[in-house]
Amino acid sequence: MRKLRTFLIFVAVAAAMAEACTSLLASGKVTGGSPVLWKHRDTGTEHNFIERVEATDSTQAFVALFNGGDSLLAEAWTGMNEAGFAIMNTASYNLAPDTARLKDREGVVMRIALERCVSVADFDRLLRTLPKPLGVQANFGVMDRSGGLAYFETDDYGFTRFDVDADTAGYIIRTNFSVTGNDTDGMGYIRFGNATHLVGERLAAGEKITPSFCVDTLSRSYYHSLFGRDILADTSAHMFLDQDFIPRRSTSASIAISYGRSGQPVMLVALGYPAVAQTMTATVDFVPEALRPTAPGFRSPACDAAVEAKRLIFPITRGSGPRYLDMDRVRQALTTNR
Repeated sequence: MRKLRTFLIFVAVAAAMAEACTSLLASGKVTGGSPVLWKHRDTGTEHNFIERVEATDSTQAFVALFNGGDSLLAEAWTGMNEAGFAIMNTASYNLAPDTARLKDREGVVMRIALERCVSVADFDRLLRTLPKPLGVQANFGVMDRSGGLAYFETDDYGFTRFDVDADTAGYIIRTNFSVTGNDTDGMGYIRFGNATHLVGERLAAGEKITPSFCVDTLSRSYYHSLFGRDILADTSAHMFLDQDFIPRRSTSASIAISYGRSGQPVMLVALGYPAVAQTMTATVDFVPEALRPTAPGFRSPACDAAVEAKRLIFPITRGSGPRYLDMDRVRQALTTNR
């Protein structure tokens, strides 16, 4: 019985700490212009930052999201390069099991892609030519300046490609399952429903999918598809279980990338828990100092501030208290930020 209790505790902790990202690729059909790549990042790494990596004789300059403390800039978790190529990922939990020898290399693969790729076709070739096993179980979302836009559901030895232009809806959403994986595992099905409802609702109202909609609305929404209601709008909800919303206690960033009038990629980014995070803009040539790793511990001042402010949203620290969020403080924070 003791072993069983230990196992169940381990499973619960593992589930709470698992990567739980939500993402979107949207074509000009639903944006009215530039395609949009969006990643809402959930991770056990609370701090992250944005930094530029300079070009070398054989690589391109790029700007990307890195884990706090990653002074070597070894793992890129969403980014864009000077050629206009952009990439992000969500972990997938229903593809082939990780190889025991090599795993959790998604950030390494994305850094390589930002250094080398110009187009979606380049990333396709990269996945085919990198040494196997890749050490990944992921839905990679990629975008290029010529209009290429695709997800790659990728495991250690292969991938399936989904081009957004081939989808009549004009957009594709991915959370933590792959449509090519088995249909009994995976995670993020309710968050997938949340995002699908919110995007569909916006399009039905005749509005477009924009970077600001992704970062400022999707990442700050408390609509719950299983309940069929927006908990934020229910003023009778004061303390509520932090379960299956797009924003979660583990959220560390929301990033949307599109192309400006010059054709150069532009990143809209909110570091930390979205309700208390400040939205800023970065380009390949300019990253605001508040997003860069200028704070002690190779961390971002903007993310540090959001992490500290998040403590008010999750005020209970004893027992299972951290699983509950204060909806009144969420409403207050969103009113202040907007």
